Parts: sequence; C-alpha cells; structure tokens
Amino acid sequence: MIKLPYGTDWLELDLPEQGADGQHGCAVLRSRIDELAAAEPGIDIVRRAMAAPIGSPRLAELAKGKKTCTIIISDHTRPVPSRDILPPMLEELREGQPDIDITLLVATGFHRGTAAEELVAKLGEEIANSEKIVVHDCRDEASNVKIGVLPSGADLVIDRAAAECDLLVAEGFIEPHFFAGYSGGRKSVLPGVCDQVTVLGNHCSAFIDSPYARTGILEGNPLHIDMVDAARQAKLAYIVNVIIDENKKTVAAYAGDFEKAHAEGVRFLEGYCKVKAHPADIVITTNGGAPLDQNVYQSVKGLTAAAATAKEGGVLIMCAALADGHGGEGFYRLLHECESPQQLYADIMKVPQSETWPDQWEVQIMARILIRNTVIYVSDPSRKRLLEDMKIHYAADLGEALALAREIMGKDASVTVVPNGVSVVVEESGTENIGLEV
Repeated sequence: MIKLPYGTDWLELDLPEQGADGQHGCAVLRSRIDELAAAEPGIDIVRRAMAAPIGSPRLAELAKGKKTCTIIISDHTRPVPSRDILPPMLEELREGQPDIDITLLVATGFHRGTAAEELVAKLGEEIANSEKIVVHDCRDEASNVKIGVLPSGADLVIDRAAAECDLLVAEGFIEPHFFAGYSGGRKSVLPGVCDQVTVLGNHCSAFIDSPYARTGILEGNPLHIDMVDAARQAKLAYIVNVIIDENKKTVAAYAGDFEKAHAEGVRFLEGYCKVKAHPADIVITTNGGAPLDQNVYQSVKGLTAAAATAKEGGVLIMCAALADGHGGEGFYRLLHECESPQQLYADIMKVPQSETWPDQWEVQIMARILIRNTVIYVSDPSRKRLLEDMKIHYAADLGEALALAREIMGKDASVTVVPNGVSVVVEESGTENIGLEV
C-alpha cells in the first residue's frame, strides 16, 4: 500500500511496489529526505545554524547600529516552518540592537494577500499579534519603488518596506522548484516582494521556455540569474533557510549570506532529492498535500515531476484536494477559453517580455504538459466542472483514474508513482526538459 499526501490527510494506492528485479509492480520515486529524522526540535536546528552562519557575521552583529530591519517571511502557500525560524531571528536582532524597529514583510509574490487568520496559523498568536506585519501587494504601485534594472532588462521594483530599511533579511525553505531550479535564497526578493512589473518581466515566455528553466537547474537558468541580481540590488544581507521532511518538519538549516548559505543548502538537498527514472506509460503523483495542493495553480509544480518521468503521450494522474479551487482567475480563464493547449502555447510564445500576462508562466507550463500528456486529477467532486473547463480529465478516486489511464495506455501499461512531486528532481527524464517547437 502506497500512501499519497492529499490535503491534510492521505490517499492509499493499492499497487505492489517494484521489486529488486525491476520487472514487476510499479516503480516508486521518493526523495530520501525522511532519512534525516531530526534528533532535536526544529528551533534548535535553526539556532545551531545561526550560531555559525555561512559567509556572514552573525545576525546580532549585522543588527548593531541599525534603526530598522525588515524580515521577508513566506506567505500562506508555503509550508515554511516559521515558528522554528522567526523566534531565533527576532532574538538575535534585538540582542544586537535592542530598540531596532522590525517589520515582517509577507512575500506574497503574485499570489493573493495572506489573511489575518492565515498569519496566526502560520506564525502563532504571539508573533502574529505582537510584531509589525506588512502583507506585500505586487499590484499596489504606491507601496513599491523602483531600485534598478535586471539583467533581462526588466525594471526592478520592490516593496518599500524592503527598499527603505537599514537591514534586509529573509526566512525561507529550500525545495526543488519547477522553473527556478530550487526555492529559497534569492526568491524571497524576486518574486517574493517585487511589483508585478518585475514579476511579469522575470516570468516571461522566453525564460519559461528555456531548457534551463527546469526543476533542479540553477546554472544557466535565466530566471535564477535575474533573481540573484534582484536580491543583490535589494541588499539582502542574511537568510535563514531550512529543509523540511515529508511531514513538513525542519531537518536542516542554513544561515548567512544569501548566495553562499543557499548554495550549501542546495548541495545538501541534492543528495536526497534526486531520483533516477525510466519513462512510464502512467505516472501518479501529488503536490505534497496541504498547503501546496490547495489549488490547481500550485499543483502544476508536482505535475512537472510526473511529466519528467512519463513517456510522450502518457497519462499523468495528480491527486490534489484543491480546497481553494483554481488559484488564479487569469490562469483559469486562459485554459478554459483557449481553442487548444497547442494554440495557447503558440500564442504565449508570441508575447513580448514587457507585455507578459498575469499567470502566463503557470498557463504556459500547464499547456506544455497538456500538449504532451493526458492529465487526470483526483479531487473532490465539486471540482469536476472546474477541471474539465481547464482541459483536464477528472476522476473521483484513484481506482477510477487508473481505470481511465489504462483505457488510454493499455492494461499492461507501466506505472510509476511519485508520492510527493514537489520533493524530487528527476535525473533521467521523459519529455519535460525538452522545449517545444511552436
């Protein structure tokens, strides 16, 4: 029995796992991150990392003489264990400068704003009710300010709370990311606290189409290059990034210089998240459960892992609770109203960088997948119409999804299961790392 995270619970898949001979049963691709069972509380792991920062003085030293500090924190869509990270950061800042004026800036990127109750759930009542918190709004021109131009030519416009403080620091976590290579580090700034003009410029169709804009790739990745430059121009001075296990518990932490600490974390994580795969006819995956499987928009991330290990023309099955629906009106509308994924992709590739549409990148990646593979979602029955509107097949449970997939691929079709699609980097891929001709 294979357990698949789904919302705040699990789905069970009654398929035998492939044996050592590799001839029978389904292949299962798991990260090895759970081998890092933490022997101490997450907050202690963070404190230990902060006591020996990488490429940087301690945070208390950086705080000395500073009047204001902004800590960029993650939003409601990210399973960052902020309760492990923020207390030690706040303690060290006030140790170095007792009267420092601290603002927590919620890095919503291009997402909707984080609600008050979501902040309490994420941060705990004490921090949520006692610290000054600003929720970034990428669409509010008045709250953002231009500080430069990126290598891509896009204007760099960031939240005033980040631009006008004496010390800018960030929390976050490191995991494989479907077009930025890995999350964490520089992503706190771009897209985290950037104006929409910067996010749109960075997420343009040419960059998303690049074969280097894929899971696990940083070198040569045009989005990553812009993101690093944005963090440098914003003077991001220090980060605390963690690595989490399948239960979203802190198992490792990296603190210090945003480039050096992040690079160390990535090197460590690569040893646990890279998996070897042979293209399969049917691939079953998830988006890691809540909060990442709350909408279709976010679930594209895990879907890319399935695409990376599926044969061209194969079937991808995504198990996602979708408690929040589609996750973006533009994302939904473009897929619903398009003539076909092929036509939509071709149209997107004609859009200049300066005219990038909202949510275009997520649509582009979903269209790329739909062109090459049949996609079935296992979700609540209330989401059936929504999914079908978006050119996606619906199944009420895994049994129904597998039956439909075998109708398409044959009763002897090979099956691969990726229990958590956002936790792995597929080394031997099917088609996902190949660009499309349009």
